[in-house]
Amino acid sequence: MTHFAGKSFLKECDYTPRELTYLIDFASHLKQLKAKHIPHPYMQGQNIALLFEKTSTRTRSAFTVAANDLGARPEFLGKNDIQFGRKESVIDTAKVLGSMFDGIEFRGFSQQTVEQLAAYSGVPVWNGLTDEWHPTQMIADFLTLKEHFGHLTGLTLAYVGDGRNNMANSLLVTSAMLGVNCHIGAPVDLQPSAAVIKLAQAYAAQSGSEILITDEPQAAVTGADALYTDVWVSMGENVDYGARIKQLLPFQINAKLLAATGKTTTIIMHCLPALHDHQTAVGAALGKKYDLAAIEITDEVFNGPQSVVFEEAANRMPAIKAIMAATAGHLFIPDRLFD
Repeated sequence: MTHFAGKSFLKECDYTPRELTYLIDFASHLKQLKAKHIPHPYMQGQNIALLFEKTSTRTRSAFTVAANDLGARPEFLGKNDIQFGRKESVIDTAKVLGSMFDGIEFRGFSQQTVEQLAAYSGVPVWNGLTDEWHPTQMIADFLTLKEHFGHLTGLTLAYVGDGRNNMANSLLVTSAMLGVNCHIGAPVDLQPSAAVIKLAQAYAAQSGSEILITDEPQAAVTGADALYTDVWVSMGENVDYGARIKQLLPFQINAKLLAATGKTTTIIMHCLPALHDHQTAVGAALGKKYDLAAIEITDEVFNGPQSVVFEEAANRMPAIKAIMAATAGHLFIPDRLFD
């Protein structure tokens, strides 16, 4: 009867398009409750473990604030706080945490780790990011698109940059599930895997969305309602930064590429953090070494009038709140809504 009760949120394709749409709309509802200062403690008295292998600003903050708003108590467990994966196996850790906590968030490297946590903990597990998928970000991103355009079906999202990372995978598959056309612009050896493309194509055949994978940046962005990019080197990736920059510079989001959309209403999205100026140690070091004012996106566009990156970041919180409340909040959500 409570449709999502006890279910983990590990990757987009574990849910149906209708279920993802419900979570997006529920996030919008919770955002309005928060804005009106209406309490919504659907998880009163629960305890939530926040397990982080990778560092985080938005995911950690969003889970912490969302848990507090829902009446739950979050406990942060960093990679150096417990024996996770070193002296204690993932399976044993899952059993221990599941015996004490009502839900577990995991942000780290391997998708297998979050799958094992879900299989052995006995409580809902939420994927805060792995190398393969970033599903909580999808609820925030498609909430942002829906808020801006009023609908999702028929929009065109163009992602340019490293096309095989977790963001590209999640955007491609989620777009296809929700009827959003998705263009991936990336060099041939940085394009999504055949398995991810096949999965997206299967969903696109059902939703009617169009998928384009191309190594031509101009072709990728033509007609786009939203331009999206991410850092060019992901956390934990060991590559020659100079070679990667040379390879991806044609895909940098700048005024010229934005104009190539052919639209004046195109919005700019980025999951953050972004190397758009020299205000960070990494951005300054890379900028000076390679004589660039910015890396994956220019500051002019990042902070321009068409950018929604900070609305998108703010939406991480209600998105994660919706996922936690639906799966662990004992809400009445009838199964018939998803028949």
